[in-house]
Amino acid sequence: EKVEKKISETFFYDYEDIYSRPFVTEDSGIPINLLTLKHSFGYDCTRSVNLLLMDSQTLMYIAGNQVVLLDLKTKSQSYLRSSSGGGIGFITAHPTKQYFAVGEKGKKPNLIIYDYPSLRPYRILRGGTEEAYVSGDFNDAGTLLASVGSSPDYMLTIWDWKEEKIVLRSKAFSQDVYKVTFSADNEEQLTTSGAGHISACKLCHIAKKLNLFTLYSFSCKYLYIAINLMLSWKEARNVISGTEWGNLLLWEGGLIKVELCRAEQKPCHSGPVSQLVLDEGELVTVGKDGFIRVWNFETIDAADSVDDTGLLEVEPMNELHVGRNVSLSFMSKVHDCGQPVWYAQDTNGAIWKLDLTFSNMTRDPECLYTFHSGRIEAMSVSPITYLLATTALDRSVRIYDFISNSQLSEIKFKQGGTALIWAPRVVNPKGGLIAVGFEDGVVRIIEVYDPKGLPVLAGQTNTENAEINLKQAFKPHVTAVTALAYEPNGDVLATGSKDKTVFFFAVEDEYEPIGFICVPGPVQALQWSPPSHVKSTLLILCENGFALQVPAPLPEEQDTVSTYQIKNLPTQYFHFYSIKSRIKVKNSPLEEEIALREKRKQEKEKAKLEWIKQQQEMGKEIKEEEPEEEPEEEPLPPLYIPEEPSPILCGFYSAPGKFWLSLGGYDSGFLYHCEFSNDHQDDPENKKDEPFEVIPIEDTDDNPIHQISFCTSRLLMFCGMQNGALRVYPLQDKDLKVNTLKEYWSFNVHDNDYGQIQGICSSYDDRFLITCGGDGNIFTFNILSPEDVHKELKAKIPSPRSGLEKEKAAEDIEDPNAYNIEEVKQKKEYERVMKEAEEKKKKKREELIALRHEFLSLLQKNQELPKHMQLHREVHL
Repeated sequence: EKVEKKISETFFYDYEDIYSRPFVTEDSGIPINLLTLKHSFGYDCTRSVNLLLMDSQTLMYIAGNQVVLLDLKTKSQSYLRSSSGGGIGFITAHPTKQYFAVGEKGKKPNLIIYDYPSLRPYRILRGGTEEAYVSGDFNDAGTLLASVGSSPDYMLTIWDWKEEKIVLRSKAFSQDVYKVTFSADNEEQLTTSGAGHISACKLCHIAKKLNLFTLYSFSCKYLYIAINLMLSWKEARNVISGTEWGNLLLWEGGLIKVELCRAEQKPCHSGPVSQLVLDEGELVTVGKDGFIRVWNFETIDAADSVDDTGLLEVEPMNELHVGRNVSLSFMSKVHDCGQPVWYAQDTNGAIWKLDLTFSNMTRDPECLYTFHSGRIEAMSVSPITYLLATTALDRSVRIYDFISNSQLSEIKFKQGGTALIWAPRVVNPKGGLIAVGFEDGVVRIIEVYDPKGLPVLAGQTNTENAEINLKQAFKPHVTAVTALAYEPNGDVLATGSKDKTVFFFAVEDEYEPIGFICVPGPVQALQWSPPSHVKSTLLILCENGFALQVPAPLPEEQDTVSTYQIKNLPTQYFHFYSIKSRIKVKNSPLEEEIALREKRKQEKEKAKLEWIKQQQEMGKEIKEEEPEEEPEEEPLPPLYIPEEPSPILCGFYSAPGKFWLSLGGYDSGFLYHCEFSNDHQDDPENKKDEPFEVIPIEDTDDNPIHQISFCTSRLLMFCGMQNGALRVYPLQDKDLKVNTLKEYWSFNVHDNDYGQIQGICSSYDDRFLITCGGDGNIFTFNILSPEDVHKELKAKIPSPRSGLEKEKAAEDIEDPNAYNIEEVKQKKEYERVMKEAEEKKKKKREELIALRHEFLSLLQKNQELPKHMQLHREVHL
């Protein structure tokens, strides 16, 4: 027999050789270290399992293309990059905690085993799936590793991981698979679970070869199988799974044996069960309701239905309520000084430290870190210091110091945040004012200040780093605010919304409404013209392909007696008409085919004319012949114009009346240079405006640019991509030209599938770049300068306004159905009109009563006259 060569126990890969680096265009001269990762502020807490404890000091989680190792004592971070740049699917620890596995995403991704705590790559497992790993699990002995892939293959692979060998491969299921686990009491048993199914398999050695036998596989429309939602034992015949409605299902041999609930048929949890853990002979359930409950496992194992309901009432032995507004998805256990400690992932944006000993010495749940939950909707940096503000649909606004890498403060509201802008220095010289837009149409002006600058009352101390105060709240829109923009001179704030309106406010100590205009589509972005332009105009970009330009309205020229709607504001429209199909034809063999056909036609016509000339010279009479029927040519494919207009994603001014656009959908792949025309049409919908110039952008046909910003010198253009990548284009001068944007620097940082970059901007002094994404991550980068150069820098928190401590709290708008500014105006106008009408009616009634009294008086006097002098009744009438 051929002796297989073993991999040495002491062999390690070099991390420097395997981690993914930025892409730089060849011979461009762009330094590879143009940007270096400084810190990760976010946490992808909505990912089903994103928490791993290696020991009592080190917590690990996935952040886009990085695994973050967080030191719980020093709060410092270190990072492991993905090897492919395609993202990371899962992380899991070896039973000994001496190793951990990182399953990646991308084309034929790697599954890398790292040594801990050295973090050296120990083994690289290849060929386990086509596109992404979704789950993995070591057996109890730690000798085998099971992994499962995503679509299209859903491949279950068993690895002899120390030898980097596949010992068995099999399709796990034909639908999405979320989890693979070895059985709790028999490591020859495997269970996979996914979209409405559970499958149990057994590993068997036949003729020295490992085989996989399916014990049973079943689907059920009632199955709510999230990632950590089932446990199996008794040779995988018994499985317990959670449900969406909070009860537990006990399965035996592929059939539901009994449904478990609490006394009086109360559910085990008030909401979905997110994790089941078998811990020291007890079953622990983790719920989205914020409860952790501990059940007697023997009672569960022996459970059977007692009546036709199929329900069995069981009470937990212990329970812990972690807190209000807590939604637990996953827990991980470590031992600290011999005592078990649990760490929990909260999908509402937190990491908790929990004590589940349930004794009189049990410590209360401790919230270690808080984060945004879900996608970061908007962010902005201070115009004068190293502070960052962010908001999300989790209803919070957060302030970060990106020099000290710390979150300073947060404030919660009743609705989710959707837009945010830091007021420029000209509006607030201290740099402490922020405008935030919300999903219910409200705009709030908040101020950030250092509480240490306030007068201290006797017996009190101001120890907070920063505080946030609501200064003003107003409601210009009926649906989500999507864009905010301050005029460069600081006189006007423009707000845009999904309700197809743009509202203007005079920026004073209290923001006063000037008026609003209606636009043809939901507002995507707003940008004022730079100070270099002679006239101050606002560029309005709508989702549905419209761009508009309007001048800043003057408050004194607006008649706001009956409405805030501005009807006479000069408006220029640009309705984007797709030219991508034409560009593709021009740059494809089809263009050559068109030219060839035209050439043939001309040659034929030329030959005919020469023949006629020859015949005439010979004196022959030429009879008029019927035109020859030309052979039918294959019709050319028609130019394609998408039925639904491609969405405008972002844009910016290039010159007065000219602007660049980035579009999604069919029209992605280019930056389009557009210009407003002076040609006015009554209906903008009928306009078909084409860009006059285009710049093709490499590898963006299916990956459009979502965000664009510039450094203050405008010599670097930063682009945030749909796939979570960050691009930097060096510019030779401040303007874009057709031959520019060929050389760039690119780095995959956010998640490649759902980490679309939502915001990108540099610090006020161009030393740092910040990005935020749909994956909940926020990254800060050093621009060129190494970390040690920044050690002397410090963020300055604005001092409070004079008299702030004496002010009453600003009145907030908490009701999402509250009237907006125009509705209030219309209501008042309606009430005024009704009041005037009522007063007119009242006046008429009074006049009628007076006339009646006068008439009765005249009748009386008439009666008193002698008969012959009295007027008859007919005369009265």
